[in-house]
Amino acid sequence: MITIPEAVERIVRKSPFLEEGLTMKIFNLSALARLIRPDVEKHVMKDVQDGAIIVALSRLSRRIQKRIRQTKSAFRTAPDLIVRSNLFEMTFAASETLPLNQKRLLDRTARYPNAFVTLTHGINETTLIAGRDLEAAISANFKDEKLIKKIVGLSSVTLMLPKNTAQTPGVYSHVLKALAMEGINVIEVVSTLNEFTIILEDKDIDSSFSIIKRLF
Repeated sequence: MITIPEAVERIVRKSPFLEEGLTMKIFNLSALARLIRPDVEKHVMKDVQDGAIIVALSRLSRRIQKRIRQTKSAFRTAPDLIVRSNLFEMTFAASETLPLNQKRLLDRTARYPNAFVTLTHGINETTLIAGRDLEAAISANFKDEKLIKKIVGLSSVTLMLPKNTAQTPGVYSHVLKALAMEGINVIEVVSTLNEFTIILEDKDIDSSFSIIKRLF
């Protein structure tokens, strides 16, 4: 059996909007406690008083706010943002020949240092994101592979992260939650140690850039 604070945290964590509301202190905790009390009682399997839920919400709110302060403190200055447009994405099913075709593509694009190409190798599929100027070459290179899906009309925002953010919890979620709150769909995310790239539809790139910039 779980405790009341554990039940409250589970309920809040399920909804990014509840968590965001606690962070911004825009909720009346008494009203929120009454709203989630039936779910809390299901988790703990007993009757629960509103006061116990309010205490749990208050403590959880302080913890969330502390975590966000730690996340923001990792950015002593606002990160550089790089925007790219005219991108497309292709996802291929895993095959014995796919690694060889990936190597062939990387060898060909190595001569173009400004080319934007990312490869994400999963268990059953591999996703490639690149600039539209390479679309014909990439399609020809992978013509014998099984194409699962192709998406065009994409752009990206890349955050150049400080070197200490790999050890800082919540950096990615801080950005992604802000986009989710505004109803913006993220197509893909691609990251290296100090770079975090978000792939979006062209129509969302301007508003996404503004949202991310305001965060820092």
